[in-house]
Amino acid sequence: MTTVYSRRRLLQLLGAGVGAAGLAACAPSAPGESRPSAGGSPAGDPTDFSFASWSLSEEAAAPVVQAQLDAYAGEHGIAIDGVTYPFNEYLNQLVLQIRGGQFSGAAQLDVAWLGVVAPLGALRDVGAVVSGGGYTDTAVRAGQVDDAQWGVPWTIGAIGLVTNTELLGRVGATTAPETIEDFEALLTELKTLGDGIVPYAAMTKPAQMKDILTWMETFGSPLIDGDTVTIGDEPSVEAVAWFKRLYDAGLIAPDVDRFDARALFGQGKVGVYDDAVKGTAATIADSPDPELAAKLDGIARPVLAAGDTPRSLLWGHVIVVVDGDGADTATDYAHWVTSDEGTVVRYFEDILAPPALEAAVDAPEVTAHALTAAFNERVTPTATASPFWRFPQYAQMETAVAEQVQSVLVGDSSPVDAMRAAGQAVQALI
Repeated sequence: MTTVYSRRRLLQLLGAGVGAAGLAACAPSAPGESRPSAGGSPAGDPTDFSFASWSLSEEAAAPVVQAQLDAYAGEHGIAIDGVTYPFNEYLNQLVLQIRGGQFSGAAQLDVAWLGVVAPLGALRDVGAVVSGGGYTDTAVRAGQVDDAQWGVPWTIGAIGLVTNTELLGRVGATTAPETIEDFEALLTELKTLGDGIVPYAAMTKPAQMKDILTWMETFGSPLIDGDTVTIGDEPSVEAVAWFKRLYDAGLIAPDVDRFDARALFGQGKVGVYDDAVKGTAATIADSPDPELAAKLDGIARPVLAAGDTPRSLLWGHVIVVVDGDGADTATDYAHWVTSDEGTVVRYFEDILAPPALEAAVDAPEVTAHALTAAFNERVTPTATASPFWRFPQYAQMETAVAEQVQSVLVGDSSPVDAMRAAGQAVQALI
């Protein structure tokens, strides 16, 4: 059964005091068929538990996730209460329930949210489940905060560079650019194609300009050192000055967000843009080009100097366990649904959810998907979490930086002044 709670009902349950504290994916193989145990299966007899997930409210993902829940529940003779809210409301609603002691069991989290939920003090450390569980190194890191393992990795990937190989081929680009200099040269060549081609559909709307942070890291800025914000340092200034140069040269376009970039890319008007593999599904589905999927490739983000490690932003979902009634069985479910190879591979086939399980990454059903294989080889292995995610105010931090970058792009501020102001604004939020 899936329960949908409205915000009003939650506030009635939790009381106004808690409400004021709000902070701001086919049927699987049957559980038990070569099913890994979470420390030997649930402690004692399996019990009913709750599973919170925004995917249960999404048209494409809901039947897939529900089938997983039903398979496990049927095998163990239990009931799993699905609790769901729309994605944009999910985090606040879940926090309200956890703080009010109204929720225990397993819950889906975006990797960016662990730093918000872990400090509530209600999560079970799942290190014993994840250790030696066959997950990729990147996936294991995705579930950690301050060296503690709070999340079991479910689907893990990265936001990286997606290219249109047909357009790149038209300018004679047969290899991916390794350095920033190579990348800028490629964009300059793409601009010569004309016909409204946007060489690089970078995010230039402040509401979605977080990719600039990855470019700052590429130029050498740590963004935050401990609790000290470093934005305003030479690398961050250089990154924004470079971004402004691309903007002035028409190599990136004004007022572009992820949805704009996907639409333009789908129309064959973009050479390169930033996205997660799963995000390209919408791009392909909405494209008038039936051959678009075969033209996509994923490349490592260019580096400042040859030999540097390419940067990319971690993307994905983990499952956390909130202690309380049913937590032992919820832990076993989190382990099974993320580490049973057949279940994980079918999850990928159904909704293009990149596997966190090493064996599934290497499965032929996954390697046959060229873009996923490219990301798994070139992008995801070096993906890292944003340093901002340690803080509940991470979204405000991203906005503070984006607004200052926007002021540079439109000519209202210099890179030096804007990054100094951005650093001060972010520091004030810590």
